[in-house]
Amino acid sequence: MQATRAPLQDRSYDPTDWQTQIDPYPTYAWLREHAPVYHNAKMGFWALSRFEDVWDAHLDYETFSSAWGQTLEKVLTPLPLMISLDPPKHTRVRQLVSKVFTPRRVGELEPTVRAITQRRLEGLEPGDQIDLFERLASSMPMDVISAMLGVPEADRDHVRHQTNAAMHRESNSLEIPQAARDAQTQVAMYFVGFIQERQKRPQDDLISALIGADLRDVETGEMTRLSFEELLGFCILLANAGHETTARLICNSAVTLFRHPDQRAELAADPRLLPNAVEELLRIDPPSQVQGRWSTRPWTRHGVTIPEDVRVLLLTGAAHRDERQFPEPDRFDIRRKLDRTVHFGQGHHLCIGKSLARQECRVAFEEILARFPDYAVDESQLEWSHNNNVRGYSKVPMRL
Repeated sequence: MQATRAPLQDRSYDPTDWQTQIDPYPTYAWLREHAPVYHNAKMGFWALSRFEDVWDAHLDYETFSSAWGQTLEKVLTPLPLMISLDPPKHTRVRQLVSKVFTPRRVGELEPTVRAITQRRLEGLEPGDQIDLFERLASSMPMDVISAMLGVPEADRDHVRHQTNAAMHRESNSLEIPQAARDAQTQVAMYFVGFIQERQKRPQDDLISALIGADLRDVETGEMTRLSFEELLGFCILLANAGHETTARLICNSAVTLFRHPDQRAELAADPRLLPNAVEELLRIDPPSQVQGRWSTRPWTRHGVTIPEDVRVLLLTGAAHRDERQFPEPDRFDIRRKLDRTVHFGQGHHLCIGKSLARQECRVAFEEILARFPDYAVDESQLEWSHNNNVRGYSKVPMRL
């Protein structure tokens, strides 16, 4: 007799649970239908799962603050990370660094992205066995970010491995493992020395440009510069967010395309379909599944009131499978016309690196499918990254 799964209403939604992380979508479906404003009293958080609610919460920064971090636990970082700031402090930093990530500037980076991707695939032949995560998905985004910042090639693998380790979390726990804390310290100390070196000897790179850039303070109107702490926070954020989510996106996408060989063949035959395919890959299985906020005042939806001063989770993964917004939401379709999405957030915290992430994923599959259109994934050997916010694979064995 086939075992039946316990009704979801008899189980709590726990984003730290590894089994839930591996396949959260049945839980998300129940939340959308039965508890769109969900409360986990034991873990002390609320969660929104329907698309319109997640969309509205992203836009309402005055009610849903980012000041306590993006994770489930309430974290007050000593560094002014842009992702954990609200206006006007957020506006001060973003007005400067956003100039680096305009579509035009990112477009100018494409030859670099392609050259790095080609170098990572160099020497491979059909039939070779690789781990896509190590060979390309993790290394290429870090190489791109490092090239922008000016991190020397000899240091890049060290920074990449430490940022990966810093993101790891244990199952059913809100505690940050000591190994992750140590890795966070290693990343911070590396960039402290890196910024100090650039302050003494500027180079032709992004961090040197930010060190010397003037910006207008949105509160006082005075001209000022980024503080050392703001520079350090930006480097850490870029190394983590600019690498981790894109790595999972490429890995998740490789598995999704393997499971849909007809659509993969269409992309190999006509790469012009890839930009839209990337949007659908981001929708069907977004790497950034959960965004944390903190309520500053009561908020009512569907007859339920979220009180003031509580953690609220915006469930991107659930919102993107909402049939109220996406017809047949569980069906993967590279030609799907997408109007609104939240895979890069919305409002003041719309992901600053969205154009770069899209470009990196598109270029990765242009190059992979041009060389190995019939690649195979050994699904029995897939391994998962365990993180409360970002969902994706840490190992993708492929036969090219």
